[in-house]
Amino acid sequence: MRYYISDCHFFHRSLLTSMDKRPFESVEEMNEFMINQWNSRIKKNDEVVILGDFSWGTAEQTEELLKRLNGRKYLIKGNHDLYLKDKNFDESLFVWVKDYAEVHDNRRKVVLCHYPIVCYNGQYRLDENGQPKTWMLYGHIHNTHDQDLIDQYAKVVGKSSHKRIGSGEEAPIPFQMINCFCVRSNYIPLTLDEWIEVEKKRQAALEADEKLLDEASKLAEPETTGK
Repeated sequence: MRYYISDCHFFHRSLLTSMDKRPFESVEEMNEFMINQWNSRIKKNDEVVILGDFSWGTAEQTEELLKRLNGRKYLIKGNHDLYLKDKNFDESLFVWVKDYAEVHDNRRKVVLCHYPIVCYNGQYRLDENGQPKTWMLYGHIHNTHDQDLIDQYAKVVGKSSHKRIGSGEEAPIPFQMINCFCVRSNYIPLTLDEWIEVEKKRQAALEADEKLLDEASKLAEPETTGK
């Protein structure tokens, strides 16, 4: 089975007090919780694709960490994976380390990058049922304003269309991107199908919040009376 996760930031103390503000008393507590969550799901022969920013620790600390985590681990490099620059780091603890990759997962194409790519390879490819078959999985932006901007862009794309090559038929533009931020899965690596469900629930919550804001805005409008 293959799983995905991003931005674990093992050993990154500042994420307890800024940006994520993770609910742990110490970085040691955070590390142990994330290790336990990982191993509660992942077995020895499972594959885990890490979408960058795995560890803020030294080469030695990160090697010990990798030995404690179950599964065969694949790393998409993030900007905070600085242990990779240490010539003594044992890179063989990962099956491979890449900046970018494309894989197949149950007849679906998956584009992998630490950074979100809004125009990704295979975006317009359809399966035999005419459904988009490519997913773009990323990390890097956590739950920041950058994710809000991508959500806004997704709305614009959702209202747009394109002419299909060959037939010239007008069709929706696929936009299947998922931020595999570890906090969204309670620090547990998830399968592609599980991440799709997480994203569907997140989008539904965003739509519900937007509806409430619209209703509140209408109620706040002053009443006008005709003469």
